[in-house]
Amino acid sequence: MPVSRVDLLLCQLDIAWALLEYHLDGLDDEVCLWQPAPHCWTVRPDGRGRWTADWQVPEPDPVPAVTIGWLTWHIGFWWTTTLGHCFGSGAPEREEITWPGSLAAAAAWLRGLKDRWRSHLSGLTDADLDSTDRTASLPWGGGQTLADVAGWVNVELTKNVAEIGLLHTLHGARG
Repeated sequence: MPVSRVDLLLCQLDIAWALLEYHLDGLDDEVCLWQPAPHCWTVRPDGRGRWTADWQVPEPDPVPAVTIGWLTWHIGFWWTTTLGHCFGSGAPEREEITWPGSLAAAAAWLRGLKDRWRSHLSGLTDADLDSTDRTASLPWGGGQTLADVAGWVNVELTKNVAEIGLLHTLHGARG
């Protein structure tokens, strides 16, 4: 029996998510905020007690290394934005999407985003996937179908999870 396109996207999402859960196990706040290089982007509390992410447009050259905390914020940023534009009435500005302040809170935040994304995808038809209506207002999705964006979510999540795994390994290999 052929697998539907939605089921394939959900299967890919589940695989990437299982890898994130694998890497989250054994992490703590110290590892999450460890800076692997002097030139590094991270998340830090601002004067109002909100945890904000380092960011610069355009990106500097060379691009800074990042912390696991920054990567978890980054996943939350693009998923919040994607959900807001594809299944809501828009998304907050990047500066308003803050890190929750701990690895445990970040993991809970990301689990909630994944569950919302998965729930929205589950009910889609092929016509929904082929449409550009839901992606038209996305800053990075103009002209792309919802299937394109859903595929990008899976690839971007997988890439970010691989970076988290590498940083965790590098932290442990310091001796």
